[in-house]
Amino acid sequence: MKHLFVFLLIWLCSNRAYSQCNINNFSFQSGETVTYHAYYNWHFLWLNAGIVHFKVENKTYDDKDSWFFSAYGRTYSGYDHFMKVRDTFEVYVDKQDFNPLFFNRVTKEGSTESHHKYYFNHNTNQIQTQIKRGEESSFKDSTLQLQDCTNDLLTMVYKARNLNFSQYESGDKIPIRMIVDGKIHDLYIRYLGKETVKNRDGRRFRCLKFSPLLVPGTIFESGEDMTVWVTDDQCRIPIVVEAKVLIGSVKAVFVDVAGLRNEMSAEVFE
Repeated sequence: MKHLFVFLLIWLCSNRAYSQCNINNFSFQSGETVTYHAYYNWHFLWLNAGIVHFKVENKTYDDKDSWFFSAYGRTYSGYDHFMKVRDTFEVYVDKQDFNPLFFNRVTKEGSTESHHKYYFNHNTNQIQTQIKRGEESSFKDSTLQLQDCTNDLLTMVYKARNLNFSQYESGDKIPIRMIVDGKIHDLYIRYLGKETVKNRDGRRFRCLKFSPLLVPGTIFESGEDMTVWVTDDQCRIPIVVEAKVLIGSVKAVFVDVAGLRNEMSAEVFE
């Protein structure tokens, strides 16, 4: 469950020329909520250890009409003794150009709590970061150059849901640029074609399949040790995300969705 959001949020991204800078939204609307169960592989058993909620709302930030995207995750109380997780990701995004304005991340994992705040200034082309990790007593401030098409994790998720993937063939690499842990990374997603996926509840979905390049750290090794299946329809809802971690494997599984803008036509009923 630890760092579940990191692998769930990097599920997919952009096209060959970083065209995620400007998009026209066709896939979601205010009021949409998506729920996932978080599983951890322990001695050949997949344990349902937690739950994750994604939500879309209309809000105003700095006098700008904005999207407010949020993702909240936690372990169930029965697993808190093993690794208590309470994670929050939030971002305000300008509706006019879909650029992130302010990103906030609070991760509480075990006895460790970390805070990341990013202020995107698109007039000066700078990102002001405020980060406090673990036992640090105060925030550390820094200024980064805002490179073209730089997005936070959560903004990237919703931008990706509005991209045209019909132009790709299996094996193609799709470049992305994201700010993660206070640093800007040039990464990619490898498109792996289409598959029909059977969910844990027995429902079946036609999906697009991807494998993202991960940022190396204390949980993930660098490489493509993650696989993501996303509905092949106008909703682009992630159905399953699987990843290898340094100790075992983790998985996020789609449970429910409400407030969809479009019909979830990728579900297979026959």
